[in-house]
Amino acid sequence: MKRLSDIENTSRVEFVSYSGRYPNLCAGILILNIDGKEIVFPSNSLHSGGSAYFTNNYDDSHIDKGEWTIDFPDDFPDELMREATQVVNDNVDFGCCGGCL
Repeated sequence: MKRLSDIENTSRVEFVSYSGRYPNLCAGILILNIDGKEIVFPSNSLHSGGSAYFTNNYDDSHIDKGEWTIDFPDDFPDELMREATQVVNDNVDFGCCGGCL
């Protein structure tokens, strides 16, 4: 029999894979396992909290990496969005929008 503490700590979201790679880390296909069912997110579902910019008349490029946000499907359970976002950020290297700089 499960104890209440075991149930509270049980994750419903597991990371399966992400196909995004440098320099287009945000252009991958995300797969999560939700309660034993694989959910496939379309390409470009992740958005970086990072930024990319130039200074000194385009002489110096700067790239800041940041946490991911996710475009969730309309039918994705609201109560799992925070957990899914945390799982992604724990498993996918932080990115930026400047991989091509």
